[in-house]
Amino acid sequence: MKIALIGYGKMGKAIEAIATAKGHTVIHRIDLNNKHLLDKEHLQQADVAIEFTTPETAYSNILKCFEANVPVVCGTTGWLEKLPDVKARCLEKHQGFLYASNFSIGVNIFFEINKRLAELMSTQPQYDVKMEEIHHTQKKDAPSGTAITLAEHILDKLDRKAGWVNQESSQPQELSIISKREDPAPGTHSITYTSAIDDITITHTAHSREGFAAGAVIAAEWLNGKKGIFTMKDVLSL
Repeated sequence: MKIALIGYGKMGKAIEAIATAKGHTVIHRIDLNNKHLLDKEHLQQADVAIEFTTPETAYSNILKCFEANVPVVCGTTGWLEKLPDVKARCLEKHQGFLYASNFSIGVNIFFEINKRLAELMSTQPQYDVKMEEIHHTQKKDAPSGTAITLAEHILDKLDRKAGWVNQESSQPQELSIISKREDPAPGTHSITYTSAIDDITITHTAHSREGFAAGAVIAAEWLNGKKGIFTMKDVLSL
């Protein structure tokens, strides 16, 4: 499989190492120094593109992949107000698109555990819930895309929560997400349900970027040759 890496920071380099070890070829490594490669002529040489850049550039990068008829795996967070438009354009142009706020297999299993716990807690109003997420200081968005996904799953199951806020809140209808930026910290997400009697906490802690990078490569292998809109739930049959 021939891969175009859009974004060649720490995550892009981790993805390259895993893809190469699995026998794939990275034909383009696109960053700020060689943006001229981000065009139809170069992109269409790839079987699939993997996009990990910034919230400001992700949208246009994805559309360029669509124009080149190349399926794209995107892991950039912080731009999701434009996701409905990307999905519409993907379907209109009969392209392949897979977005995930987190490609780690462990995190995607954690998503399912979170949904099930929230469902169980929907009938237990004596429990309040809050979330904490910790990432490295170079992470540009807060809360993390993973935290937002977890929060949306909770809000979908708990009628007593109307929305999330990125701070400690005393309002019972608000789900608090506490964001911390520390080094070194690849990523930790904890969700705690608290009552007067006891606490229940579920936590996922990443030890390195390898889990995210490996999941992105698995997603690219799965998406290669497909048309439509997908998530890691499709990749992992969750």
